[in-house]
Amino acid sequence: MGKPFASVLIDTYNHERFIEEAVVSVLEQDFPASDREILVVDDGSTDRTPEIVRKFEPRVRLLRKENGGQASAFNAGIPECSGEIVAFLDGDDWWESRKLGVVVNEFATYPEIGTVGHGLYEVDEQGRRLFVNVPDRRYSCRFSNLQEARQFVELRSFLGTSRLAARRAVLVRVVPLPEALLVEADEFLATLGTAFSGCIVLEQPLTSYRLHSGNQFQFAEQDPRREQRRSASLDCLVNALPPLLSAAGVAPPIVESLALPNCIDSTRSRLALGRGWPWETVRVERKAYCNAYKDASFGYRLFHAAVLAVACITPPHLFYKARHWYSARHLARFRGYAGKPVPADSLVIRKAWSP
Repeated sequence: MGKPFASVLIDTYNHERFIEEAVVSVLEQDFPASDREILVVDDGSTDRTPEIVRKFEPRVRLLRKENGGQASAFNAGIPECSGEIVAFLDGDDWWESRKLGVVVNEFATYPEIGTVGHGLYEVDEQGRRLFVNVPDRRYSCRFSNLQEARQFVELRSFLGTSRLAARRAVLVRVVPLPEALLVEADEFLATLGTAFSGCIVLEQPLTSYRLHSGNQFQFAEQDPRREQRRSASLDCLVNALPPLLSAAGVAPPIVESLALPNCIDSTRSRLALGRGWPWETVRVERKAYCNAYKDASFGYRLFHAAVLAVACITPPHLFYKARHWYSARHLARFRGYAGKPVPADSLVIRKAWSP
């Protein structure tokens, strides 16, 4: 059998500084141009992004739409893809030259698998590599038991947009996505895709994921507008995913395990926006602690109890503002004097990049 035809779907919004590098990284793949197509969905950019993309026509097809967020971009683009395989790329990231060939070969080798992800490089705004982030080995997941569900929660970072590829036959079962997913639509796709047909996660880093000031999900400074977008998307994941997973035949304990991290993040985001009560802060921080650590020294448990005591009497938005200030200044190193917690077992290897 020959290799499947592949569609590359690039979603972009105001990425004039980065979009050319993203497109070129696809055009320069070690993969026959005759075996792939490239579609760029411009989600209502107000900068030069569309003008830059048009330089690559007809090798690249541009689809413009009003701004509506990531899910709306996927809803517009996926039906336009003709490939058996659809590989996703954000307009501010780029691929290694062997990415498409490696991923398509996995689909050809394992016809029963519907979704493939892989490791990544984290890079700064100028494209300099900071970290390499990979799974500790190759994984396959089908949500057949609780262990696989817990593994998937950690593997989600390797199934984000610029790492995600899926069979079109799986994607048509998922779309249309809820358009409340202004961000995090990739998690919705990857989770349901795995429920339908399983996933493979490769240990190779095949994507460079750019951390920059315009990122809509990962942002260092507190930004109420972006926090509101993130909160709405997390709420949508919490409410929309569990019933769909149940309908796909995923067992209730596994659905609950998959939902827990999003429930924690959603609650924290809502409280940071000033919607909630101190007792909710205490409850969610206790839940997050139990989920993140499997043991801790007596001193660290005292430190955590002190944090919860502060949360009891502090308005949630002030508590999370203080928490952000504490984290941004790397003050966590001082809590080491109280002892160290023992993290839950991790499948992820993240280390500083050295050539």
